Amino acid sequence: MFTKLQLRLRRKHRIRARVSGTQERPRMSVHRSLRSMYVQLIDDEQGKTLVAASLKEVKEKLTVVGAQKLGKLIAEKAKKAKIESVVFDRSGYKYHGRVKALADAARDGGLVF
Repeated sequence: MFTKLQLRLRRKHRIRARVSGTQERPRMSVHRSLRSMYVQLIDDEQGKTLVAASLKEVKEKLTVVGAQKLGKLIAEKAKKAKIESVVFDRSGYKYHGRVKALADAARDGGLVF
């Protein structure tokens, strides 16, 4: 029997086998911890993080509202870095709740997935 974490990591590896970021279209990677949420725009060709944001910067709690504000923040930072389109990497998490709220807010902020 596999644990929840092991199942999520298997899903994550399947997703990462197909999803890769470039300088023009970086990978938008989402990470949820028990207390916070983090998002990065990563150029996998060079192995560099171009833009990053977390709930700590937004000063919100780990809720759907906090995820929406985080999505808007990452979209603003991406615009400043002249990034318009990204590849979304949900890191094995289900696409609902906070992950979906973050993605929708980033789209509303101007990022193209």
